[in-house]
Amino acid sequence: MSRQTYLDYLKDRFVITADGMLTDFISRRDGRLLLADQVDLSALAVRYGVPLEISYCPLITTQVERMHDWFEGARQRTGFAGAFLYAYATKANFAEEVVRTALDAGAHYETSAAADVVIAHYLWRQNILPSDRYIFCNGSKEDTYINAIIALREAGNVQVVPILDDLQELETFLSRCKTPLLFGVRERHAAEQVNPSHPGGERFGLTPEEIETVVSRLAGTPHRLIVYHAMVGSQIEDSDSWMERLTDSATAYCNLRQRVPSLQAFNFGGGMPTSAYELDFQFDYGDFLERLQRQLMSVCAAYAVPVPDIIGEFGRYTVATHSVYLLEVGTVKEGQNGTTPWYLINGSLMVSLPDSLIVEGQRFITLPLDRWDAPVGEARLAGRRTCDSDDIFPRPSEPPLMLPEDGAGLVLAIFGVGAYQQMISGRGGAHHCLNPEMRRIIIERDDDALVIREIAPQSVTAIMGLLGYEQEQLEPVAARPALIPQLVPVRRRNAPSPLRRRAGVLQRSRWSSVKDTRMGRT
Repeated sequence: MSRQTYLDYLKDRFVITADGMLTDFISRRDGRLLLADQVDLSALAVRYGVPLEISYCPLITTQVERMHDWFEGARQRTGFAGAFLYAYATKANFAEEVVRTALDAGAHYETSAAADVVIAHYLWRQNILPSDRYIFCNGSKEDTYINAIIALREAGNVQVVPILDDLQELETFLSRCKTPLLFGVRERHAAEQVNPSHPGGERFGLTPEEIETVVSRLAGTPHRLIVYHAMVGSQIEDSDSWMERLTDSATAYCNLRQRVPSLQAFNFGGGMPTSAYELDFQFDYGDFLERLQRQLMSVCAAYAVPVPDIIGEFGRYTVATHSVYLLEVGTVKEGQNGTTPWYLINGSLMVSLPDSLIVEGQRFITLPLDRWDAPVGEARLAGRRTCDSDDIFPRPSEPPLMLPEDGAGLVLAIFGVGAYQQMISGRGGAHHCLNPEMRRIIIERDDDALVIREIAPQSVTAIMGLLGYEQEQLEPVAARPALIPQLVPVRRRNAPSPLRRRAGVLQRSRWSSVKDTRMGRT
């Protein structure tokens, strides 16, 4: 009897077909794995080698536009009168092309630190961040953060909104900023509302008594309170419990709005789930937004106050899907006594996927580029470029991956890496066991064309300089690929450009031209 193939396993487990969409951002056509049904991952692996990071920025635009469409569809069903403000939580990914793409798609800006405000200030001066977009400043604010906010306001930006996290922040703003400011208050959850599995969020925000102090202190000043900020959690997939918590927050908003007529916006916080991490992900975004609108309308009617504008903060949801890593299994090491084999990848998982260590139960969609007809078996990934027992995925408490057997040389696509992974591990730094950052391919939309930009992998010389060593021209791995073939894949110089053939890097159905800045051709 023939053994189950990898494709058969996916069909049985996830009810997917051999060809077509696997998720809303991954597809398979003619045996080739595609990102956003546009980018041929196998062609990119051949052209640029692996390990490789691919960032496809048009997916960010898609995410923002989808959420606006879902909100508008819900509004047509409910008759909700308030506006919708989509705020990109930039802490998820600060990369310039990412932030710029989100802003071009219509996002407002949400900050978490002083440097974040400095970036917003720069983007505003460059007219990349339009003057009509709000800049919501969250988190606890030390002096440098407060000073950056005041500098932005006094430079003429009237849309910057510090969201107060403690009373001392308010006193500092009042003593230092004479220019009228817009403020928000973030609610602090009562002890019985705190999720015991995620207690860290309890430290943020103001108690009801502290919010009353804010109202009192702002009375008679030129400053205005305009935002009430609720926050339930992150990657929330249970709409019922989410809505129950938000109903309490909506009631608190209405109580405050009765006495503070300047209050105009209700921020339901972050937590919007993303399809980035599970092949069988399901969440009805339109239904959630419809329920939120109806609940706000009901509570506001009971308190005889107008419905607010709705603000949502979108970090993971905005950017998680737009990037993918391609990593090669350099060798396979069998587990002892019949345990799961180790697929040793040419890289480091704890460097490239820090959330796999930090976030309990964090999963990433991991798919091979080929060998879908091979027998399937259990496997765990381990970093080959570190000497650390923690450099593994999935974690020991999680079930192993199911991948094609005989994995040596297998190229794996790891999806959902566009949010937080590089921000936590750090970009441009010296990483654990000196694992170099991989080559990056950035694909952006330019009118009706796509522009491909290549960023070279991190060099040994650069790493030495970061650590204080005298820099020398030492690149032994890159200079001698024949001696260490597993570390530096070799590509044929005379291979035809994948952009020029039918099964190319980019599926051409939606784009009239492709610009390759590295090759200097269109």
